[in-house]
Amino acid sequence: MAENKHPKALPYLFFTEMWERFGYYLIIGLLVTYLGEKWDGVSGGFAMGKKEAYDIFGTFIAFVFLTPFIGGLIADRKLGYVKSVIIGGVLMGLGYCIMAIHDLNYFYIGLSLIVVGNGFFKPNISTLLGNLYNRPEFKARKDIGYNIFYMGINLGALICNFFAAYLRNEYGWGFAFIGAGAGMFLGICVFLAGLKHYKEGNVIKPATSEDMSLLRIFSTIFLPAIAFGFIGWMLPGDIFGSDSSDAFIFSTLPVIYFYYSLYARAGLQDKKPIAALLVVMLVSVMFWAVFKQNGTALTTWAKFYTDRSAPKAVEPVFDGLKNLESIPSKESLLEQYDANFDLVKDDSGKVVMATGNNIYFRNMEPGKIPTDGKPVKVVNTEIYQSINPFWVVALTPLVVAFFMFLRRRNREPSTPSKIAWGLFISALSPIVMVAAVYFCHNGAEKASSWWLWGTYGVITVGELFLSPMGLSLVSKLSPPRLTSLMMGGWFLSTSIGNKLSGILASLWDGYENKANFFLTNSLLLLAAAIVIFALLKWLNGIFRESAH
Repeated sequence: MAENKHPKALPYLFFTEMWERFGYYLIIGLLVTYLGEKWDGVSGGFAMGKKEAYDIFGTFIAFVFLTPFIGGLIADRKLGYVKSVIIGGVLMGLGYCIMAIHDLNYFYIGLSLIVVGNGFFKPNISTLLGNLYNRPEFKARKDIGYNIFYMGINLGALICNFFAAYLRNEYGWGFAFIGAGAGMFLGICVFLAGLKHYKEGNVIKPATSEDMSLLRIFSTIFLPAIAFGFIGWMLPGDIFGSDSSDAFIFSTLPVIYFYYSLYARAGLQDKKPIAALLVVMLVSVMFWAVFKQNGTALTTWAKFYTDRSAPKAVEPVFDGLKNLESIPSKESLLEQYDANFDLVKDDSGKVVMATGNNIYFRNMEPGKIPTDGKPVKVVNTEIYQSINPFWVVALTPLVVAFFMFLRRRNREPSTPSKIAWGLFISALSPIVMVAAVYFCHNGAEKASSWWLWGTYGVITVGELFLSPMGLSLVSKLSPPRLTSLMMGGWFLSTSIGNKLSGILASLWDGYENKANFFLTNSLLLLAAAIVIFALLKWLNGIFRESAH
């Protein structure tokens, strides 16, 4: 077989992941806005405050990436990867559809199904892909295979927001959530169509004498995690900002201990690669803590600080796609939200009716504020969530070509080196927003949307160096019997980073000068980059010895 070929399963896994991410990122793009929207008895969200909305968002995306620890373990020992992907996809599809019911109980049930479903789906489709690249003729192209797979993820994330805006504007929130479910079920159909190509990668790895049994893992890890989470919830005061944050952080402690115990109990041959993976997972937490603010702080920036009027050249396109939302220039305070999504209420808690300018117009030039009381049409906030996946789709071929160019000259960086450079490049992204804050005088004037294009463009380059390379590194360094479990560990680091992103975003209002908020993010990423560069010689040595 020619060296430049890939496994026949790649396109099926590519489009399965594309449609799964279509549903997931459709929800992510809407979630904070939905939680903050008014409830008028017909359509809308739950009129929550911004801090509460950010907390729910951060907790949700944290648990989404925590459950792969359990899903990967069950797939490794009992179910296999194919069954796990199918079960996970069905659960997520049902969760999206249940969210269409406007009731807080059903809302949380839907989120819970998505969390559990992702635990079965996410680590196992990535592990299945890595296993298929273990054949000698494919092995050298594993990094490129993960880059292509990662582009599928972002193609789904790119197109979903246009569907979300159309469905929300034309039919309401419920239809947008059902659209996410339809995408997930379509992805499962694609996966089933490629079943015959997965056999070689769908290998169940029975536990050895060195491994803990499933029962022991559940009794010593899973149940303590629940107990620790309960303790975190019940502790007086909010250590990490809220009860849910405390519960989550505490619940991860037994899981973190479990991964440390894997290292402590490992044989001499496995000890070094496990140690290297744990270090990379640790520093990657900071990347996700900053990157995942696209759904919180950067959504707030897009909604209230960015000029969302569509350029005249493309306005007909957005209008034709029904991706423009109407903002009244005069409205009642019942329909009005400030940057905290707060409503004005009287002493009894009832919303007070009054008239006034919409928050969107508060930092516009006075001459541009409508005086006729008619609504204006602006681009839906969720559309800006498509900028990052656009850059991924556009830049992936360039990044892949760049690495192939270096490979032909025997100068391609190792996978750990790519991750280190990814962290450094990502640290430059918040600097773009620091400049944006200064140019718009700390939000006193509307900022151009090009600042969002710039910050997403920079962090996307860092993302392409780091995220798919992390998946590839886990596949290359993990002991074969622990591959899916270590993939779950990679997603655990993502989970903790996701929760930290919500905690960091909740500090937004505490920064009078928003430039300092973004500068803090940059310094956190820079510190993580310094750590991994300091350890790079050690990491590369282990990689040369242990990569398979």
